[in-house]
Amino acid sequence: MRAWRVAELGEPRDVMTLADVEDPRPGPGQLVVRVLASPANFPDVLMCRGLYQVRPELPFTPGVELCGEVVSVGDGVTDVTPGDRVIGAGALPYGGFGELALMEAATTFPAPSGLDDAQASSLYIGYQTGWFALHRRAALQPGETLLVHAAAGGVGSAAVQLGKAAGATVVGVVGGSEKAKVAAALGADVVVDRYTDDFVAVVKEMTGGRGADVVYDPVGGDTYDRSTKCIAFEGRILVIGFAGGRIQQAALNHALIKNYAILGLHWGLYNQQAPGLVAQCHRELVRLADEGAIAPLVSERLPLERVADGVQRLADGTTVGRVVYEASA
Repeated sequence: MRAWRVAELGEPRDVMTLADVEDPRPGPGQLVVRVLASPANFPDVLMCRGLYQVRPELPFTPGVELCGEVVSVGDGVTDVTPGDRVIGAGALPYGGFGELALMEAATTFPAPSGLDDAQASSLYIGYQTGWFALHRRAALQPGETLLVHAAAGGVGSAAVQLGKAAGATVVGVVGGSEKAKVAAALGADVVVDRYTDDFVAVVKEMTGGRGADVVYDPVGGDTYDRSTKCIAFEGRILVIGFAGGRIQQAALNHALIKNYAILGLHWGLYNQQAPGLVAQCHRELVRLADEGAIAPLVSERLPLERVADGVQRLADGTTVGRVVYEASA
């Protein structure tokens, strides 16, 4: 099969190479799928750079989530059969950026029938992250104000839709007028272009000085620091990631004085510690998708030959929504 391989670490455009590789074979508890679609995720970028918490042995094929058609299954796999359309995580070293991929049965779920391949492939990591962060960690309530950073990106766009589905007033922060249009189309009640406006001032004004009840922050660094200036009494700041490049140092005395909580979210741990909750989350996301409350924003559908370019543009921060490798593109 053809697949993108990373044999050395660096920027995606420099280290991803399209090559002919041996077809994967399923081990116990695994399955092989024909890849239908696989979106670029920031963990793919970080793995290429050698900066992710998971550091696969070289060479490997990136593509941490995907939608595929089951080709074969290993020993002990009984819940799926060849021909099933499924979504879930790619099992390294055979991730989703190839014609075939390997998956673990324990983290594989039926693909929602109401979403096409590219949309379905994008429902797993970003939306599960958003659901666990907003509902399990922050207990977002109807009527609360939710501030979402990078609201036009992959995880941010999911948080905007999930926040609206939960009945929150959503403030989306983006960089640039085109991304502002996207955030508004996703349903954000208020959109702030950080290039021209101060989100701290906007949040304080719209809430009468109270601030945001929940902050969803996949950026970190200065974005986190500024968010502490507009967090409400008993507010919750969700630490999702550090796409801005700097891991902030939280001032715990400030959290004490202003009476807010700082909540970390490592969604991958739920697969290890509480897999039943992951299955519950998937069922809830499918319900929301079937009702039309959520739908992954797929901005680009790329053929296999253009995947490295898409991953690099994600790394550079110039993409909007989900950039997806789609086998039929």
